[in-house]
Amino acid sequence: MGWLRDKLHNAYEVLRTVSATYLTLCKSAIQKWRSEGRVAVWLHIPILQSRFIAPAASLGFCFHHAESDSSTLTLWLGEGPSRLPGYATHQVGVAGAVFDENTRKILVVQDRNKLKNMWKFPGGLSEPGEDIGDTAVREVFEETGIKSEFRSLLSIRQQHTHPGAFGKSDMYIICRLKPYSFTINFCQRECLRCEWMDLSDLVKTENTTPITSRVARLLLYGYREGFDKIDLTMEELPAVYTGLFYKIYHKELPDSYKTMTGMD
Repeated sequence: MGWLRDKLHNAYEVLRTVSATYLTLCKSAIQKWRSEGRVAVWLHIPILQSRFIAPAASLGFCFHHAESDSSTLTLWLGEGPSRLPGYATHQVGVAGAVFDENTRKILVVQDRNKLKNMWKFPGGLSEPGEDIGDTAVREVFEETGIKSEFRSLLSIRQQHTHPGAFGKSDMYIICRLKPYSFTINFCQRECLRCEWMDLSDLVKTENTTPITSRVARLLLYGYREGFDKIDLTMEELPAVYTGLFYKIYHKELPDSYKTMTGMD
């Protein structure tokens, strides 16, 4: 087995030489960046090049975040503590409150994998680059087979140190959706039960989550007094970055206020 030992030794020497060369290049680059007045360095390392992490760490680089195929390290060159933004620390969950105004029925489910099988609105985590309304519509269809359309944003729950988010913060958004189909074909892997429930019954039942109960009452208020009193509607506006747009959610703004140029 001597030949194998020699090959491993030779490979180790090659890697050590490469790492030493990389370390020298990094030191030179850092000196240059400091002289140019740069305040920070972002270092992107693919997973197959992970051997370069240790040399970078010896120069003061720290992990910023990691993806499935790479890691990103940072080095602060400016004065004082680092002012670089931290990586994302929130997850965004979105639920759809599918309400049929004609029958006063609301679509609810019971999760199969929860310790307490309480009634709640179908929903799940938003995917990267996915709009809130699109998440609600997609999750409702995947869990219940019901097709729907986004109408408004109803509520936002913020919770920190969330057990289901690896101890990070959690944003849970509930949207009002309008149904376009009514025959339930729910996903039995995720849901134990699924049904159209009278909104008043959902308001009165104790077998539901606190946020579901509160939003049910909000929907009942909107149904009786007008959804304009509870809806946060969406509008797409151009971003400051050329060619990009964003979606803003707020109470309906009269057209006269959208176009006004000054105060009367």
